[in-house]
Amino acid sequence: MINLLRLDIIKFMSEKKSMLDGERQYHIQLKEGDIADFVILPGDPGRVDFIAEQFEDAKEIAFNREYKTITGTYKGRPVSVTSTGIGCPSAAIAIEELANIGAKTLIRLGTSGAMQEHTRVGDLVIANGAVRQEGTSLQYMPIEFPAVASSDMVSALENSAKENGAKYHIGVVQSKDSFYGQHDPESMPVSYELNQKWEAWVKGGVLCSEMEVSTLFVVGSYRKLRTGALLVVYGDQNRNESLNKETYLNSVKNATKIILESSLNV
Repeated sequence: MINLLRLDIIKFMSEKKSMLDGERQYHIQLKEGDIADFVILPGDPGRVDFIAEQFEDAKEIAFNREYKTITGTYKGRPVSVTSTGIGCPSAAIAIEELANIGAKTLIRLGTSGAMQEHTRVGDLVIANGAVRQEGTSLQYMPIEFPAVASSDMVSALENSAKENGAKYHIGVVQSKDSFYGQHDPESMPVSYELNQKWEAWVKGGVLCSEMEVSTLFVVGSYRKLRTGALLVVYGDQNRNESLNKETYLNSVKNATKIILESSLNV
């Protein structure tokens, strides 16, 4: 057992050295030159091909675990899309490894749940900050450190949303670790805490809930990256509303165009 553990450690250290020597990153299976400096980050690998339909010269580069990557161009500007999987831990891995091979701007394109009366299903949310109700970013910075987007990226996304006639909101979003902690809090032993904090976020004006943005902003700050997030409001728990498949795909298509147009101005 000890010998097997030692072999695993040796293998990992060898792979780590290979990563530092410019070979493929361990999880995303990409190397320098495989991606553009501007990368769109959906969670779902199934969304990558749909997003890349708006690229020219799109080419799948790698697909390993939850990380699928396609690189191409948009109006002559090199762009990539890499899925991060669900949640902050896997998103942090993608951010770290993409930064290692040349990513400079990372923009999350995701779905979210409405938390305010005026954030309606089908609207877009440009996140300028995030509630850090997750554990991953605490491995990078103390909780007192704010999770905020790059101001120039917030402006670029807003300008692009205006030009495309989108209905959007700008503000703080909530990032959480547990999907069912939000959707079925009463079943959880800590329901009292979940409900109390949810009420506080709503009173504080938090626009919507999702699962990756806070770590993107914190890790991006630490790695000196430009970051941003554009979220589709997919559902509204209080109103029991959600987008149908066709409307959802149209919303993601519009959000993709907004992000790609913003890439031309940063």
